Amino acid sequence: MDGPLRVLVADDQTAVREGLVTLLETFPGTTVVGAAANGDAVLEMVAADPPDVVLMDLRMPVRDGVSTTARLRDEYPAVKVVVLTTYADDSSVRDALRAGALGFLTKDAGRADIARALAAAASGQSVMDAEVQRRLLAGMDSPEEPPARTAAHEVLSGREVEVLRLVAGGLSNREIAGRLFIGEATVKSHINRIFAKIGVRDRAQAVRYAFRHGLTSE
Repeated sequence: MDGPLRVLVADDQTAVREGLVTLLETFPGTTVVGAAANGDAVLEMVAADPPDVVLMDLRMPVRDGVSTTARLRDEYPAVKVVVLTTYADDSSVRDALRAGALGFLTKDAGRADIARALAAAASGQSVMDAEVQRRLLAGMDSPEEPPARTAAHEVLSGREVEVLRLVAGGLSNREIAGRLFIGEATVKSHINRIFAKIGVRDRAQAVRYAFRHGLTSE
């Protein structure tokens, strides 16, 4: 990425919002471009000066984080979202990811976790809190949207499933190459074929596909 990582903070609690701004301003290569108390303010700020990543609370007045994330996905797809919330219940995780969030952290996350999630999201990769990951693996699929594991395995080769699982685990192309003992160019080729086969445009959509179809790392 050329230039600093530009982050917009969204949280309805003034102390939390101001604390996050102060914290993020200590991160090397990171610039805070704004702070919003609700989703409508986020959309206005993004329209005026799009950041790279929005660090998003879920439960805010006027417009909540989930609906704001969905609007950003549809209207400003280049702007990535990392959720930072007190709540890590199954429905919150599921709704945020389906809306388009790339990362999901709880508010007890450390500075290193937040920095890693923001950088990963800016690169189109997913990072999630360990407890959030556990909840996803325990019950990502809702009764209204049953998993389609058989169909997914028919579409993807065994190696492609393996690569997709690692993508869903938040690994970069270089990390996947090291894990599988293959070249980065080969990883990129696998990912391009995966995107074409499952009909997605980016890593965020691929991660959501992996969770919906049970193709997550063991």
